[in-house]
Amino acid sequence: MDNPFLKLFRSKINTAMLLLILLLFTGVIGFKIISEYSWIDAVYMTVITITTVGFGEVFPLDPEAKIFTIFLILTSVIIVGYALKIITEYMISKNDISELKRKKMQKKIDALSNHIVICGFGRNGQQAAKKLGTHNRTFVVIESDKEIIDKHQNEGILFVLGNANEDEVLQSAGIQRAECLISALPNDSDNVFVVLSARQMNKTIRIISRASNESSYSKLKLAGANNVILPDKIGGDHMASLVVVPDLLEFIDNLSIIGQTTINIEEIAVEKLYDTSNIKTIQDLDLRKKTGCSVIGFKDEKGHYIINPEANQKLVPNSKVIVLGRPEQIQNLNSTFNIDI
Repeated sequence: MDNPFLKLFRSKINTAMLLLILLLFTGVIGFKIISEYSWIDAVYMTVITITTVGFGEVFPLDPEAKIFTIFLILTSVIIVGYALKIITEYMISKNDISELKRKKMQKKIDALSNHIVICGFGRNGQQAAKKLGTHNRTFVVIESDKEIIDKHQNEGILFVLGNANEDEVLQSAGIQRAECLISALPNDSDNVFVVLSARQMNKTIRIISRASNESSYSKLKLAGANNVILPDKIGGDHMASLVVVPDLLEFIDNLSIIGQTTINIEEIAVEKLYDTSNIKTIQDLDLRKKTGCSVIGFKDEKGHYIINPEANQKLVPNSKVIVLGRPEQIQNLNSTFNIDI
């Protein structure tokens, strides 16, 4: 929504433009009637009179034309001066309001913790932001193109204008307090530099980076990325899988879709499910009976995954379970265990 002050200035600018057009029209018609100039000469005389450039008249002016010219000059000084004043005020006020908006946004970012930082708002960055928004996760976007920020500024997204390669910009995005960083810049070398900087500034942050070339995979891992995504490779594998196992892939795709009739999948820390001071097993929790959700995976405290774990699998501290269910079953799980995912 536009600021009311900007609306007021725009209204004044419209008034000033209307007065300038009216002044030009009056001058052309006046010279045409009084001095019987041609249309071209009338426009020429009006323009040089309003702008006071000092060029000579087309023909010597008679007394009536001189009186009209004096009137036109005095009127133009007032109207042109007013128009310049309004335009100058508008430009200054617009810059001031933009700065106020930036400071207000930075204040919101400074209050965040355990958020996600997205570097780059291209196709991958926008898709990541869309997905995080679906899961109600708080994120900050670093983008160097102001036009992109202006285009999405009314979507409630927190932006930091600048180059993600610069430490000051990462600090402005709250990298020290962030839980995760997604580097989705189009250039692999830029992603490597961002990963290096982020890892240096926050030793515990989880870093996910995009890579265009497979040769960059090892470099990004060495720089400190926890996960490296190759969009082109994933896209090719996805298309091939649609040929080989189309129904299975369609089922897997639906796992991440939130809706009324689609299934859903979530990862939950065991600490949110029970008091881990007294170790329980998957069977002890009996999530299937209580919520309708099925445990399809387990991640132990060392980060190792177990697919389709046994019922006697111990749910030790710092481990996680992957549950599968319809949206209403996931909601039932959240309500039963008071989980805010």
